[in-house]
Parts: sequence; structure tokens; C-alpha cells
Amino acid sequence: MMQLTSSQHQLAIQARFRPEVLERVLRVIRHRGFQVCAMNMAQTLDSDSVSIELTVSSQRPINLLSSQLNKLMDVASVEIQPQTARQQAVC
Repeated sequence: MMQLTSSQHQLAIQARFRPEVLERVLRVIRHRGFQVCAMNMAQTLDSDSVSIELTVSSQRPINLLSSQLNKLMDVASVEIQPQTARQQAVC
């Protein structure tokens, strides 16, 4: 029997600063079968947007999650970033 292993991916999300934006992002991540390993969120200097950096893990393709996050109303962009060796040991 073939055993599937989880891969980790790092995402950089730019979104409009709204009280519910983080909840929506996390809900999509959970519904698409991904697990959050690490997260950092910071408000940008203009105070109108927020930067969310996530490390997620799943057996599913990361493009599935990225395309769904891009569909969220307040999300401006989702970028899949290269993974460093230090970050892969997080989850």
C-alpha cells in the first residue's frame, strides 16, 4: 500500500484589513484539507491592508488552496513562496 506524505508550503497573502478576513482565510484552509503549521499577520503601513504569512501542510496540491483563497472577497493576492529547510521542520 502506497503511503502519501504531507508537503509543506508557504503562502504570502495580501488582503484588505477587515475584522473577518483572517477567519475567512482559516476557514478555507481547513475546508480544503490543509493544516496551519505557522502563521504571522501584520498590518501594513497604510493601515488599509494586512499581510498574512502562512506555512501549511497537506497531501493535496497547493494550487487548489491558492485558487480558492484568491476567490475571497477581501484577498488582493496570494503568492506561493519557496520553502527553506528551516521552515520545513515546523509541522
